Amino acid sequence: MGERTSYDPGTFSYAELATSDAEAAQAFYTAVFGWTYDSIPMGDDMPPYHPIYLDGKQAGALFEAGDQPPHWNSYVTVASVADASGKAAGLGATVVMEPFDVMGLGDMAVISDPSGAFLSLWQAKQHIGSEVVNRPGALAWNDLITPDPEAAERFYGGLFGWTFQEMPGSGGYRVITNGGRSNGGIFPKEDVPVPAWLPYFGIEDLDRMIAELDGLGGKLLNGPVEVPAGRFAVCADPQGAMFAVLTGDYDD
Repeated sequence: MGERTSYDPGTFSYAELATSDAEAAQAFYTAVFGWTYDSIPMGDDMPPYHPIYLDGKQAGALFEAGDQPPHWNSYVTVASVADASGKAAGLGATVVMEPFDVMGLGDMAVISDPSGAFLSLWQAKQHIGSEVVNRPGALAWNDLITPDPEAAERFYGGLFGWTFQEMPGSGGYRVITNGGRSNGGIFPKEDVPVPAWLPYFGIEDLDRMIAELDGLGGKLLNGPVEVPAGRFAVCADPQGAMFAVLTGDYDD
């Protein structure tokens, strides 16, 4: 269930944790999701890169990010990073990291959308992104938390061709569709300090995870919340990076 060998352009395909303490983060997420890790040297004076594995399939990565506040990065696959970043700039985004090659694995760029939310763009070569999604322990959804959902629709619709459907009775929540498949959502929140993309990971037993969270050094920030697909909660890991967990029906 949920295994991938490629992603269509415009699809969320990877999540990556920038943390202040890689060893502590690994221990926390192993306890929560059962993840295992590899360690890839990145050169002199650079911390190693740690691919995340779930049952032998890559499900993301983490690394120590120096002075950056701990956070999760969401990646969207594109046909051409150069074209997509240029188009994003024309739509009002800031290109934070210009397109560059990642050791022959793919090309990437980082943009900040007009509201200030960061997003990574990925053009696959040898590496597609996550090899497993939409199951417990794997990336299952992504939400944009923003005070201006209408502006987000205009920007991301123009950039990726996404379409949007506002859910009745949801307070303005929109489901993102890419190529006929649900692909995340836009969550309107007027008082959000910094607009951001929030990754959701599948969880088998949400109540048990919440009960164990404090003892693992994490925090429950919101939830659990009932949604049509199941139940979710928003959490922070011991270093302060926000993530969400989702249990229920996953869109494979």
